[in-house]
Amino acid sequence: MSATYDDPGAVTVVVVDDHPIWREGVARDLAANGFVVVATVADSSFTARIAAATQPRVVVIDLDLDELSAVEAVRTIANTMPETRVLVLSERAGHRDVLDAVKAGAAGYLVKTATAEELVDAVRRTADGDAVFTAGLADLVLGEYQRLAAEPTPEKAVPRITARETEVLKLVATGLTARQIGGKLFLSPRTVENHIQSTLRKLHLHNRVELVRYAISQGLTE
Repeated sequence: MSATYDDPGAVTVVVVDDHPIWREGVARDLAANGFVVVATVADSSFTARIAAATQPRVVVIDLDLDELSAVEAVRTIANTMPETRVLVLSERAGHRDVLDAVKAGAAGYLVKTATAEELVDAVRRTADGDAVFTAGLADLVLGEYQRLAAEPTPEKAVPRITARETEVLKLVATGLTARQIGGKLFLSPRTVENHIQSTLRKLHLHNRVELVRYAISQGLTE
């Protein structure tokens, strides 16, 4: 059953893709699973403007439209609309494409070979604040940031977080949920969430997406 736009519990979404069949198919799949698609957009240059007008929880954007304007749209949304998360949906899974999207502020990156069920799950998790990647892409991003983090820099002050918080942070950076992290560390999901919230406060960050970007930029990954 589809949710309605005035439903306060509904997750609102903007879908951006220049292929009408694909765009409408994604919108239809999301609507059928309880999301409210507030707009569909064919031109990435209008994405940030429409997102500002509709204030969706999630923007699903195809990076293949016009790469420069799509990445710029991701950056603008990430910098000016902190409550809106961006999930990239692309045919490409190249190193540079993924890295550019994440550096611009994307919360996740899903390739178009994903099933409808995987897309729906990714949008739901993105709305919940998780970092979501197609299998294998998280390792690609983490590996690149580890390489950059290993290069000498004039300053690299890391705020004091506990060993346990660091363990949790490393696993958050791989896109795992609190329940999955708890299973690995033999902790309850509530305890994991407490560690995440404590780390957010110490690092003066606002959500898990910022936490992931911090972790990979500092090389705090396994």
